[in-house]
Amino acid sequence: MELQDYIGIVRKRWLSIALITLLFVSGALAATLLATPTFQAHAQVYVSVRSGGSTADLLQGSNFTQRQVKSYVELASTPRVLTPVIEHLDIATTPDALAEQVSADAPLDSTLINIRVTDTDPQAASDIANAVADSLATEVSAIEKPSGEPSPVVISTVRTAATPQESTSPNGKLNVSLGLVVGLALGLGFAVLREILDTRVRSEADARKVTDSSVVATILHDEEALKTPLLSAASTHSPRSESFRRLRTNLQFLDVTDDLQTMVVTSSLPGEGKSTTAINLAITLADAGTRVLLIDADLRRPSVARYMGIEGNAGLTTVLIGRATVDDVVQPWASGQLHVLPSGQIPPNPSELLGSRTMADLLAMLSTRYDVVIIDTPPLLPVTDAAILARLTGGAIVVAGAHLIHQGELKQSLGALEAVGARVLGLVLNRVPFRTPGNYAYYDYAPLEPTSEKRRSRRMSAKTADAARTIDANRPPREVVRVSSRRQAPEGRVEDFFGEPPTTTGSNRWPGGPLGGDEVR
Repeated sequence: MELQDYIGIVRKRWLSIALITLLFVSGALAATLLATPTFQAHAQVYVSVRSGGSTADLLQGSNFTQRQVKSYVELASTPRVLTPVIEHLDIATTPDALAEQVSADAPLDSTLINIRVTDTDPQAASDIANAVADSLATEVSAIEKPSGEPSPVVISTVRTAATPQESTSPNGKLNVSLGLVVGLALGLGFAVLREILDTRVRSEADARKVTDSSVVATILHDEEALKTPLLSAASTHSPRSESFRRLRTNLQFLDVTDDLQTMVVTSSLPGEGKSTTAINLAITLADAGTRVLLIDADLRRPSVARYMGIEGNAGLTTVLIGRATVDDVVQPWASGQLHVLPSGQIPPNPSELLGSRTMADLLAMLSTRYDVVIIDTPPLLPVTDAAILARLTGGAIVVAGAHLIHQGELKQSLGALEAVGARVLGLVLNRVPFRTPGNYAYYDYAPLEPTSEKRRSRRMSAKTADAARTIDANRPPREVVRVSSRRQAPEGRVEDFFGEPPTTTGSNRWPGGPLGGDEVR
């Protein structure tokens, strides 16, 4: 992963990173506030040896004390030293418990011993530190004392422990700083790990990781679509309507090189919006003047009739078993450019019916009667119906529900189409959030309301409005001169210069010009 990938992860998952960081900072602050403050007192003693006045005696004594200091440091926290301290100060504790509060150390190449005592009471900490220093001097003298002679080792207190004024623990600034650093590190790590493990398809970049098929459209998520899943005249300028018009345009360009007249609309899993995508695509094509037939070939969970509010008991299955003709069951919808063939009764053998020769002949006949035939089919992963029909048509449009399907599932469904030799026309990312990076369709570019004369006049001052009306009344009518931008032919007919005007034969299946089947002569 590159730096920009990490920046993208932070931008996408900043909320979880902030929450984890805030959790650790709050925990550190709470631990600081709830912890009992402790104080540390510091006493220092000096170890020396009585010796003669010669240089050799002094050097020998110095070497002896440096070797013995390490032993005296360990002796400071033993019961022999601490028991007299407990008796002297009358502390309700044991030597082992008190040893946990006492620590001693000696600087390198020195005969000084530092004694530190930690306690919740600052006065008790200083009293214990001074008492340990005195007890250590007494016990060392007793241990090092030869029989009948004074001890050659002398321990003198050089620093008396004072009562500490500030607590040494807890350190609020340090704890909060550590909580901030640890929270940020864990938050970033969690975000990166979640990004690596989360393989859901969210954008075109995720789809490109598993397939070379192009994304022919991105259908934006609209909360109103849950209540009104079908496009209506009232929402012609909504971002969702623009998304379907973009899908219509892109399919038009696919039709340039192939005779794309029948197509399957499917998905990998249920709930990705394949049926509503098929219906709205058919509505968008019909609104542009294309004769469209929408077939509900989902013979397991049909939904087209329910969405479009038509009768669905007789339909495709009725035609396939020979109990009715297409004209008997096809129903016009809205303006009449769109016709719907519902599924009919649910059969016990959907795959066999859809893969039969009768179905192939039916599609061939319908392709001659309509400009475009759109077939809504079941999902690819649960059943094979969509793959069977994709072989009989010009290809399949695979709907991928953003934040719903995983990359592995999408790859598996596309592999099912490739396994039977079906063509993948492209992917449609459905329910993509408006603010997805690289998505510009959420910008509002709806037509403005016409400004009335009354509203315009309110924006002008009364003096300016009167002056404008006076100028318009006194201005003479202007002569309209029409200038032709067309060049004149040097000689002869205009057709000799520009060529014969084109004539067209056939009918345009797709709106917007002679694409896909229109022959220019």
